[in-house]
Amino acid sequence: MTAPATFVLVHGAFACAPHWGPVARGLTRRGHRALAVDLPGHGLDARVVVGDPGTTPSGMAGRSTAGDVESVLDVLRSAREHGPVVLVGHSRGGLTTTACANAAPELVDHLVYVSAWCCVTGGPSAYQTGPDSGSDLDALLPRLVAADPAALGALRVDWGLDDPDLVDALYAALLADGTRDELLAMLRSMDTDEALVIDEDAVRVDPARWGRVPHTYVRLSRDRALPVALQDRFVADADAAVPDNPFRVVDLPTSHLGVQVHPEPLVDQLVRVPGI
Repeated sequence: MTAPATFVLVHGAFACAPHWGPVARGLTRRGHRALAVDLPGHGLDARVVVGDPGTTPSGMAGRSTAGDVESVLDVLRSAREHGPVVLVGHSRGGLTTTACANAAPELVDHLVYVSAWCCVTGGPSAYQTGPDSGSDLDALLPRLVAADPAALGALRVDWGLDDPDLVDALYAALLADGTRDELLAMLRSMDTDEALVIDEDAVRVDPARWGRVPHTYVRLSRDRALPVALQDRFVADADAAVPDNPFRVVDLPTSHLGVQVHPEPLVDQLVRVPGI
């Protein structure tokens, strides 16, 4: 009997492992294993802000890409002992996904990017300044930032749950195909702090190592937080760098968070990953 695959699920910015809960349950019901990880400083490892948000120290200060990668590699090493492994990254989690495949391609049988960052020709900063990078969420960031990032050593936001206008704008940017209650539930479970510094070299595709692993890009065509044009650029740049191992691209007409709130379309695609 062939061992079931283990899907290792990596969250995006300000998110945590429980956001993958519906997807993990769907995969488990299909006979696979699913393990959602909390990156360091997230989820139950997060430091709750008590007091003045402008001065309360951040648990994300000093956190590094290296720490994220090592935490996921530790999971991959254990999971790989029990059968094939699929590493799935959502949004900013794609940076960790790429860095893990660069570091240890032998631990992963397939990579899946769910509207996720996949940097090839430069680091994230290069892609953020391109003509296809602007998003609804970027436009809201000045209203969300709750402290001086340079002074805090991290990016801290206030999700504005008591500001109906801001919640409406976040609803349009993140979950326009869901309900307002679903968005509020997601926002209440989001972390407030995120790491400020990214190792731009580590998260950039290494064609000789990353390029050895089959990979799928789940393109979210109704995503207004990570623009479709930028998703397409990630795919095109990767295919140009590794022409003998192009992305398998699937399209889901859903929003940035809708893919986790209503997981069945994504689960349907994950269980069809070639070779699993």
